[in-house]
Amino acid sequence: MRQDRCTPIYLSADIRALERIAAARAGAAPLMQLAGLAAAEYARELLGEYGRKVLVLAGPGNNGGDAFEVATHLMRWFYRVELVFAGDEHQLSEDALAALKKWRACGGSTYAAPPSALRPDLVVDGLFGIGLTRALEGGYADLIDGINRLPCPKLALDIASGINADTGAVMGTALRATHTITFIALKPGLLTLDGPDHCTSSGGEIRIADLGLDVRALQDAKGATTAAELLRQALPPRPLNFHKGNAGSVGVLGGASGMVGAAMLAGRAALKLGAGKVFLGLLTDHPPYLDCGQPELMLRTPRELLEAGMVSAFAAGPGMGTAKSAEQLLREVLDANVPLVLDADALNLIAASKMLQARLPKRGAPSVLTPHPAEAARLLGCATAAVQADRVKAANELAQRYQAVAVLKGNGSVIASPDGGWLINTSGNPGMASAGMGDVLTGMIAALLAQGADARTAAAAAVWLHGAAGDRLAAAGNGPIGLNASEVIDSARVLLNKTVC
Repeated sequence: MRQDRCTPIYLSADIRALERIAAARAGAAPLMQLAGLAAAEYARELLGEYGRKVLVLAGPGNNGGDAFEVATHLMRWFYRVELVFAGDEHQLSEDALAALKKWRACGGSTYAAPPSALRPDLVVDGLFGIGLTRALEGGYADLIDGINRLPCPKLALDIASGINADTGAVMGTALRATHTITFIALKPGLLTLDGPDHCTSSGGEIRIADLGLDVRALQDAKGATTAAELLRQALPPRPLNFHKGNAGSVGVLGGASGMVGAAMLAGRAALKLGAGKVFLGLLTDHPPYLDCGQPELMLRTPRELLEAGMVSAFAAGPGMGTAKSAEQLLREVLDANVPLVLDADALNLIAASKMLQARLPKRGAPSVLTPHPAEAARLLGCATAAVQADRVKAANELAQRYQAVAVLKGNGSVIASPDGGWLINTSGNPGMASAGMGDVLTGMIAALLAQGADARTAAAAAVWLHGAAGDRLAAAGNGPIGLNASEVIDSARVLLNKTVC
């Protein structure tokens, strides 16, 4: 996938609609044949020299038909192909049955289970595609578990078998593919929750085969990936005749006793992402006189910060605590007529207060919420497991309920806006699951808001940049293990300037 341009994402129901449109076109080649050829060509790339051994897994549906097509092409290209068919040919669709007959016509055989002595150089997974709706168990689960133990690369057709295409959830068990070729367009399950671990394990990639369909012309997508282009939308190049007042100012409200560092991280991130001025309103009873590591930050009392009218964007929540005094300050910042980012304890205070929940959607300025799954569950009044069961749905519910841009953090963070549009982030790595990362992201979003970006673009661009900065550090050997939030701030600044200047 490209990291410079946003790529559309479609739910499985939308993909089915696109398939019906394609099938109705007179003279068009069946999509199964096109998919099989595209996947076979990708398999050939992965295999390299002719004569290598391939194990193809074909399931009971059209994903199995794709697998028959792949097997036929690879055999014709002089690879040694064994095919396991885990289905009933009498229940195959017309196209899938035709593909099976084609395989047999070129001399291919089918097995009910992989030959015990087989040591393939590649496994092609065509067991189950995007239509899977039930947990895999019994013989299917045993087959997948056995395949996962094989040390060779594994290529999934459309999506790794056992992964829900719309949610990324594991349906009982799932195959761990090193590479995936997905047909027509991306699906959410490839990019969020457990999907990335099963569709691109061991550092593989997702390749899109559009099968000749111009999906954007046929049907608009509500979803898309994040990408570098969002940064360019958020921050156009600065003119030479520029001063710090043009870059806006950020006010960070947080830093109760023992948690001052959270507010400082948010403030430092806002400063290094271009905000002209950054003020910290610290809640601790014994605030420092300055941030010795970043003396450019201006420290104020929360009351001074709220009453001076000195900021063009607020960030509330990092290290804020949940005391009554913090709740009162949050009420006042909700009334401020400037863009606002809400994170951490600010979200917990809102979840615990019906009054704050009612006030938030009525704000006169844009709001951005940045919950992790447990915070999202509190805001929605449900279990964390329910949020994780369908992350796109949960993010959209947050955006609608609170009339705010919602960033549901996690593997494949989902950014949803009240108009129904959503994005899934494709940057970042496990090293970013460390203290202070959320505070940094909050400051980054606030900085882009202060510089004039709209809430959706600011949130999505900052989420992508945050992850990409972590990836840049990991690639240089500074992670993922031991990666820390302060490093990400400086890496993000470098990447931001490379992207927009």
